[in-house]
Amino acid sequence: MARIPLRELCGYRAGDKGDIANVALFADDDETYALIVREVTDARVKEHFGAMVHGRVDRYEAANVRALNFVMQGALGGGGPRSLRADSLGKALGGALVRMEIDVPESMADRRRPRPDVSWADEILSD
Repeated sequence: MARIPLRELCGYRAGDKGDIANVALFADDDETYALIVREVTDARVKEHFGAMVHGRVDRYEAANVRALNFVMQGALGGGGPRSLRADSLGKALGGALVRMEIDVPESMADRRRPRPDVSWADEILSD
């Protein structure tokens, strides 16, 4: 088994309304979808966020689009203008969720999603 972050296997979309955030994970193929269904449970997502999510986490499966949607109650510090967080939007939680690491079979460990070419930034950053 290998341990890799979800961002290597899945894309995501996130949103929010009030103090509720939702994050959907999208797998590229059926094998990856089966893996995230098994590994990325509502309990694991709740544990991953710890004290950031005060309410329950509900998971909804959408197998027809190879997606898992997580709805997190009490996730945004009161929501929008009520929150004292630096970033109180659902998209911040989406980025945080895909950093969660899961165990994958060695045969899937090399299925990393393509990375954008950012070599153009090397010159800028070296100055």
